Amino acid sequence: MMQNFNSHLTGDGLASLSVKEMKQLESRLERGIARIRAKKHELILNETENLQKREIQLEQENACLRAKIAENEKLQQLSMMPGGQDYAMQAYLSGNVLQLNMMQAAVYPIMDRKVLPLGQ
Repeated sequence: MMQNFNSHLTGDGLASLSVKEMKQLESRLERGIARIRAKKHELILNETENLQKREIQLEQENACLRAKIAENEKLQQLSMMPGGQDYAMQAYLSGNVLQLNMMQAAVYPIMDRKVLPLGQ
């Protein structure tokens, strides 16, 4: 019986089925496909949500790295000035440059941000 049902699912051995049995088989298949599509849709939504969270995390990491780069550039510029090495070291040790650059990190535009449309 189960073997016949499985062969019917693949389209084999349908000649022995009545019209009523074929309609029942068709209904079962349609319900199964609907469940599969719903599960697939759920998985896609979950993955999209995870990717959006990851995007935010990467944007935050990017802003932090930009701030560190700006801090290092500022310290390099200060160290090249006459007597600037002392000032640069003092600013670095006090953390003022990092705090200033962290506030300025939002000024840097997010480059190459792509918005991907989700289709049906």
